[in-house]
Amino acid sequence: MTAAMKTTSVSQPSAHLRVVSEQPTPATSGIAISGVSKTYRTRDGDVPSLRPLDFHINDGEFFVIVGPSGCGKSTLLKMISGLLAPSTGEILVEGNKVTEPHGDVGIVFQNSLLLPWRNILANVMLPIDMKKLPREKFLARAKSLLKMVGLEGFEKKLPWQLSGGMQQRASICRALVHDPKIMMMDEPFGALDAMTRERMNVELSRIQRETGKTVLLITHSIPEAVFLADKVLVMTERPGGIAAIYDVPLGRERNLDVMANPVFTELVSRIRKHFMTQSALD
Repeated sequence: MTAAMKTTSVSQPSAHLRVVSEQPTPATSGIAISGVSKTYRTRDGDVPSLRPLDFHINDGEFFVIVGPSGCGKSTLLKMISGLLAPSTGEILVEGNKVTEPHGDVGIVFQNSLLLPWRNILANVMLPIDMKKLPREKFLARAKSLLKMVGLEGFEKKLPWQLSGGMQQRASICRALVHDPKIMMMDEPFGALDAMTRERMNVELSRIQRETGKTVLLITHSIPEAVFLADKVLVMTERPGGIAAIYDVPLGRERNLDVMANPVFTELVSRIRKHFMTQSALD
């Protein structure tokens, strides 16, 4: 086994946990990040945002990134989606180098960003209208997604007639309606109250299981990261680098009871320790 593939274990209950310092990078599956960094050019000089990153996200994996504000998490998502070019390195999605925005990504933001003058079904269909895809084919998919997230019967409602959690469910449907390989989520539940956020975590976990999508999610909440993830990438302060990557050995079918599991609490504690010498998370 090469140094890049070694893992470390710790005592019980930490023996259930695995820290992956670096991962081998398959060439033709998932998302491969190789030597990717970002430096912004300004009039006052270069501003480093991300140090070189190397990691891999498997197909169908729920991969969560947690780190301090300003460490480059959102910048990384933009580069993977092709909205921003890296300064060094390359990003491969299913073996194809990302050089421009591509259709294999659906994005969910902190706010639902639903258009207030379009009803819920029309909002979900927005990517189909913009991409000029076959409307009848994807209309059936949109209705099926709304049913899956519990919004059947709300298709003709306007966004203001739905709660914040229901609006975010609609935005998740919008991100999935064109059947992308990857769903990217940037603090999708940050604007919700604590109880709604917990319910949405359970709902998102179920949606990911049922659709089998690769999910890349950013959060400032360590418990949320551990609850949702197959793997958690912990980032350092800006310029962001990789502090550690943790496997989450809790199985994919999870409910809120998992938060009492000793493995869950141990992993939350271990990740939190990374930030004791850094600035606090939001």
